Amino acid sequence: MALTPDYDADPERFRLAARVTRQYLIGARSLHDHIAAKLLAAGASRVLDIGCGEGALRHALPDSPRFRFVGLDASATLLRAHPAPRLRADALRLPFRDGAFDAAVAVNMLYHLDEPRIALREARRVLAPGGTLLVSAICRTDSPELAPVWRPEPSTFDAEDAPARVCEVFDEVEVERWDAPLITLPDRAAIRDYLIARRVPRPQAAEAASRLPTPLPVTKRGSLLLARR
Repeated sequence: MALTPDYDADPERFRLAARVTRQYLIGARSLHDHIAAKLLAAGASRVLDIGCGEGALRHALPDSPRFRFVGLDASATLLRAHPAPRLRADALRLPFRDGAFDAAVAVNMLYHLDEPRIALREARRVLAPGGTLLVSAICRTDSPELAPVWRPEPSTFDAEDAPARVCEVFDEVEVERWDAPLITLPDRAAIRDYLIARRVPRPQAAEAASRLPTPLPVTKRGSLLLARR
């Protein structure tokens, strides 16, 4: 199964999700900024972003000759906006030699896969000894303020199961959990867009948004996992 199989068919939904988060962030550091800081602290110079989208992580990192940063995604549409070097490929068959990278990152993408364990094995393979994997996962109870109108469907890589899944492939895993308000949706249009970005059809999203109070703070729940090869 390809990385983000539905985004070539509907790239606007991906862009909408990114825009809503960026526009209504309430003072917190974005997940991509947080991961960028961890990569810098680890001294990683060869970084692979698996499921890179349009390049949010690359833009969070400084331009520096010491970085060899490669963005990889299955979506040709999203990759067009990513700075070079970029590569269209599948997370289940990474086209790199063993030990090619100091760090690999997968931000909220493993749940797209039927078999996340295969992607985790591939990520481990392309890491050099001592290399770092950073992956994030979303809780099944994410965005509880929207529970009256929407609940996320269970996936193949939810935050509740992610540590155990990563431990099947990596021996050393650290888990950093988050559970705090991240964005405030100021009006019904913003709530509608947030729901559309989460695969709620537009008519249902608009109707659901009309039943919620505004402004609406939204709590994000999930985990960032750091594994070492």
